[in-house]
Amino acid sequence: MRTVTAAVVRDLAPTGVLRASINLGNPVLAHGTARSPGGVTVDIAREVGARLEEPVELVCFDAARASYEAMASGRADLCFLAIEPAREAEVAFTAPYVLIEGVFAVPGDSEITTVDEVDRAGVRIGVKRGSAYDLFLSRTLRQATVVRGDEGVDVFRTEGLEVAAGIGQPMTEYVSRHPDVRLVEGAFMQIRQAAGTTVTRRPESVAFLREVVEELKTDGFVARALRRAGQAQTLVAPPA
Repeated sequence: MRTVTAAVVRDLAPTGVLRASINLGNPVLAHGTARSPGGVTVDIAREVGARLEEPVELVCFDAARASYEAMASGRADLCFLAIEPAREAEVAFTAPYVLIEGVFAVPGDSEITTVDEVDRAGVRIGVKRGSAYDLFLSRTLRQATVVRGDEGVDVFRTEGLEVAAGIGQPMTEYVSRHPDVRLVEGAFMQIRQAAGTTVTRRPESVAFLREVVEELKTDGFVARALRRAGQAQTLVAPPA
C-alpha cells in the first residue's frame, strides 16, 4: 500500500471529515438506522477514514438513487454503489468488493419460468426507482416495460404487475413469507457493488481508494465484515 499523501487526504476529505454515503435500502450492504448503521459498507468507510487519519461521517439514505445524488452534488466524499454506465459520468469506481444477483419474482400461477421469458410484450416489471437493476433493465429490455416505485415488490403488488425485480437475498426472504409468489430460477444480472468518489478527484486519490478496496478483499476484511452482518462470505468479489 502506497503512503497516503497530504494531498490525497485533502482531496478525499476536504472538510476535514470523510463523508461516506450509506444506502440502508440494500440489506446486504448496510443495516440499522441512520443513527446506528452497520454492515460491510460502514466497515469499509471507517477503514478508509482510518487510513486517511480523518474522522468519518456516515450520511445515510434509504435508496441508491439518493446515495448517488449526495455523491454527485458534493454532499458526500465516498459512496458505495453498483457499477452502472449511467453513474460513471459522475463516479470514479473501484473494482467491486461484493457481487450480488438481481432476480425476478412472479405470481405463483405465472407462465414465466425462465429469465429469458421475462422480456416480452405485455410484461411489466416492478423495480425500486434508481436502483442498479432499474438502470440495467431500462437499458437492456427490448419488449417488457419497467414500472418504478419506492420498492419493486410494493409496486408489483399494488399495480398487479407480471414481474418484480430485486436483489437476490431480500427477494428470497420476501418469497418465503408470501407463498403466492415464487422466484424465477437464475439471475438476470450480476450487481457489482463498488466504492467510489467523484470523477473530479485527483487520479492518485482514486488510485488510493482502489488499492484499499483490493487490500480489504484479499486480506479477509470484507469477508469478516459480511460475516459480522450475517451475510455470506461467498459474496466477496474476486481480485481485480
